[in-house]
Amino acid sequence: MTPRSVLVSGAGVAGPTLAHWLARHGFRPTVVEKAQGLRSSGNPVDVRGPALPVAEAMGVLPQLRAAATSATAMRLLNATGREVARVRMSAGRGRTGHREVEVPRGDLAAVLHEAARDEAEFLFGDSITALRQDEHGVDVTFEQAAPRRFDFVIGADGLHSTVRHLAFGPERDFVRPTGILVATVPLGEPADHPHEVVVCNAPGRLVSVHPSRGEALAAFIFRRPDITAFDHRDTALHKRIVTASHAGLGWRVPHLLDRLQNTDDLYFDAVSIVDLPSWSRGRIALLGDAASCVSLLGDGSSLAIAGARALAAALAAHPTAPATALDRYEAAHRALVMPRQRGVRRSAALLVPATRLGLATRNLAARLLPAGP
Repeated sequence: MTPRSVLVSGAGVAGPTLAHWLARHGFRPTVVEKAQGLRSSGNPVDVRGPALPVAEAMGVLPQLRAAATSATAMRLLNATGREVARVRMSAGRGRTGHREVEVPRGDLAAVLHEAARDEAEFLFGDSITALRQDEHGVDVTFEQAAPRRFDFVIGADGLHSTVRHLAFGPERDFVRPTGILVATVPLGEPADHPHEVVVCNAPGRLVSVHPSRGEALAAFIFRRPDITAFDHRDTALHKRIVTASHAGLGWRVPHLLDRLQNTDDLYFDAVSIVDLPSWSRGRIALLGDAASCVSLLGDGSSLAIAGARALAAALAAHPTAPATALDRYEAAHRALVMPRQRGVRRSAALLVPATRLGLATRNLAARLLPAGP
């Protein structure tokens, strides 16, 4: 019997993980990625909770620990750069046992791609332009490759998912911005404090420098509820928004904004919640941020890894009953996702307090904590 074919859109975190588990279950996975290759940058994310047993079963925990960041503390500064609190981060995480691992997102994607590349076909520099399905499969039209037919198509292509747009409808129907924007830029140099994340806060604004792994990363996270839509391809606009929103902050912020102005590697987007009544339509389904974006404090990658294994297992358990397989995957994984979605506003209040009182309260709590997350 010919192995069932599955097209996965997106080669970030969820896509390669899903490809690996599909291959283990006897499927024939193909991963299509619009970028020419893997992204080399990205903010540090945690592999923790339900993702840890998945990474262990894939045999990639040693590689993740080798790529782990070295941050052991977080230093909180006020808008002028004066230290107001110092929080010890979880000791030894990512080094021994089954503790969580903090790793740059680009390194995480590279490790997961390495685990899947010999088991799946990867099509870089291409994207899906049309989907037409019937009860037996999905006909796919690509931007570059010749049209092909697959048994299933999975959208693991992020917040601005092409698969979701083609199969479910326009983004505005499902994506709810939280009023918080985020930008990250690699600094091209080591951090001044190689074992500390330094965070400068003002009401509604945060600027941080993370030592990452050798090359520091600057992040700008800020509240702008007035910005509800923007062109995701307009990098010049993104730079203007970040610069205007952080005017007047002290510390190293003017220098970091100069770096942002001169970078070719800027990530910018709105922190958003994706809310769909169903994650599947026929033989087309969604995974990771495409289905249920919740990411603000690093949970998104862990949930994507756990969801990928759950989806592959469901398809393997019900190979001739697509509706049953996809319904069971969604029911099981929604139970993990929904509490995180409900906690986004609380996370935002901790990370970027909107008022001076909120900021003072957060800083006081940080001073009283024996160890941070």
